[in-house]
Amino acid sequence: MDNLIYVLFICVAAPMLIMTALLKKSSRALVGYMLIGFFVSLVISEVNELLVPLFDNDVYYITTVISPITEEIIKALPVLVYAIFISDKREKVIPLAFATGLGFAMFENIVVFVQNLDTVSIDWAIIRGFSTALMHGVCTGLVGIGMCYIRNRKKLFFSGTFALLVLAVIYHGIFNMLAQSDYKYFGFILPVVTFIPILLKQYRAIFNIKHKNSSSD
Repeated sequence: MDNLIYVLFICVAAPMLIMTALLKKSSRALVGYMLIGFFVSLVISEVNELLVPLFDNDVYYITTVISPITEEIIKALPVLVYAIFISDKREKVIPLAFATGLGFAMFENIVVFVQNLDTVSIDWAIIRGFSTALMHGVCTGLVGIGMCYIRNRKKLFFSGTFALLVLAVIYHGIFNMLAQSDYKYFGFILPVVTFIPILLKQYRAIFNIKHKNSSSD
C-alpha cells in the first residue's frame, strides 16, 4: 500500500508538471502550488502513519486532534514562504493558498478512494469533493488571507502567524469532530458557508482592482 501511494502521486503529478511548461506565469503558479499541495499530502500521509502507533491507533483522537495540527502546519508552509519572501499581494497569495489546500485534498481523495474501492459511493464523492476538499482549501486560504494583513506589521507578524495556524487547526478539528458526530451534516456545510463570503470578497477585490486600472487609463 505504501508503494501504491507513490505510484498514484507519480501518475497524477507527472502530467500536471509537464503541463506547467505550456502555461502562462500566473496559471503556472496556480498549477505549481496545486502540485505542492499534492506533495504535502504525500509527506503528511507518511508523518501521520508514524504518529498513529504513538496514540494507540485511536483514530478518533488522531483525526480530531493530531492530524489537524500536522496537516495545517505543514500545509501552510508553502503559503508562508510565498507571502514572506515573494509577494504579500492579496490577488496573488489567496488563490495560491487555496490551490495548495485543494491540491492537498485532491491527492488525499484519490488515495482514500483507491484504499476504499468497495465502500465508496456517489454520496461519498460529493461529500469528499464539495465539503472535505473545500475545508482544506478554506483552512489554507484563511492563512493566506491573514498573511496579506500581517506580513508588513512587525508587531503582529509572529503572534499573528501563530494565531492563523491555530485558527486553521481549530477549524479543521471542528470539521472532523462534526463529520464524525450526529451533527455531521452541519460539518459538511461548514466549509461552504465559510467559503461564500471569502469568494464574494475576493470577487469584490478583483472588481475594484479592474475598476481602478480602467479609471487610471
